[in-house]
Parts: sequence; C-alpha cells; structure tokens
Amino acid sequence: MDAHASDAASPVLSLSAVSKAYHNGRARIVLRNVDLALQAGEYVAIMGESGVGKSTLLNLIAGLDHPDGGRIAFEGQDVSAMDDDDATLLRRRAMGFVFQAFHVLPHLSVAQNVALPLRLNDVAHGAADLRVAAMLAEVGLAGRGDERPGVLSGGELQRVAIARALVHRPRLLLADEPTGNLDPDTAAHVLQLLRERIRASGAAAILVTHSARAAATTDRILRLTPDGLVPDAPPTQIGP
Repeated sequence: MDAHASDAASPVLSLSAVSKAYHNGRARIVLRNVDLALQAGEYVAIMGESGVGKSTLLNLIAGLDHPDGGRIAFEGQDVSAMDDDDATLLRRRAMGFVFQAFHVLPHLSVAQNVALPLRLNDVAHGAADLRVAAMLAEVGLAGRGDERPGVLSGGELQRVAIARALVHRPRLLLADEPTGNLDPDTAAHVLQLLRERIRASGAAAILVTHSARAAATTDRILRLTPDGLVPDAPPTQIGP
C-alpha cells in the first residue's frame, strides 16, 4: 500500500483507552477505557444516560480538559498532551462547536456572530464578509445578517450557531445536544440542516444527544457506558 492510500485510511480522530475522573473528596470515575476512531466525513452520534460523561468526552476531544489516562489524537496530533495555548489554536483553526444553549452573543449582529471564527483566524474582512453571506444563505438566513439575535426564534438562533461553527471550514464538528431547547418540528429542521451542512463541508462530526430521532440522522450510533463506547442500533433500525 502506498503512503497516500495509508493516509486516506487514517482516522481524523482517534481515542485510545481514554479515562477521566473528578476528585471532590473522593475520586469519581466519569470515563473509562473509551476508544473511538472517526474518519473524515463521518457523522457519529453518541448517546447515553445523563451523567455518563458525554459532554466531558467532547471537552476532552476539544482539549478543553485533559484525560487522566489514554490518548486523544486529532490529525496525528496528541491533543491530550497539548498545553492550553496549543489546544486553543487547534480549536480555533480546525474545530467547530454547536451547543444546546446556542451561545450566540446578543450584543453582536447575526453576521458578526457568524464571522467570529474568521476574525479569530485572521481572514481578511472582504473574504470574511463573502463567506458569512454565503453561509447565512445556506442556513436560510440570507439578508438577515444585520439583525440582532434578540429578534430571532430558537430555531433561527441555532441556525446562526451552525453557520458560525462551519464558516471557517473546520475538519471536526462537535455538537452537544444541539436541539435540546427546540420544539420537535424546529428540531427536525435543524437536524436536517446540520446533516446537510456536514455532508457539504466534508467535516467529521460527533453529535451528542439523548434523542433517538436525532441520532437516526447520523451514519452510526454509539452508546457511552461506564465501560466505554459500544455500538448501538444502526440508524435505520431506530423507530419513530
């Protein structure tokens, strides 16, 4: 096998025996022996009971926290060994986030919110404006860039969050319960949009969710247990 074929088969994200415990009087193990391999363009759902460590896992992958054991590698870089500065630069350059609570800044316009990753990555203003306008059109908010977040619905705010997460063309997208604050119809629209934008961008993506409906929009479903990640029912087997 030549080098190019080998590179193509390498996972963009890999977790090997990752563990994490919190110490508040006594150790509380949150994650144990978590293994994961995620290929470029693959969209995976992670489900599990409340408190099992799903959000903690995303924080570790993003370098916002450090595991107690094991290794997390993103594009061959050991995220688990990075200092805060290097992890921040990696997140800024190569990762996007969509959160349940949107985290859209109320004092900025819609366009300014979406442009934040481009500003942080020193993209020139003219190029950034074009990319923001194009991304807003892709999420159904064309012509709304000058509006303030306070006039938007929950579904529209989540669309802004998706646009912001993808505008800098990240290679890894992390979505933490992105439809938890939305009504069922709006959630369905947001999930469809999220899947479409992930497919269009070619980013690898992880969706953390409690919802079987949300998980069914992904390529495969994993369940986080006290003993690590295990395969769940394929998306086509999830009922209504």
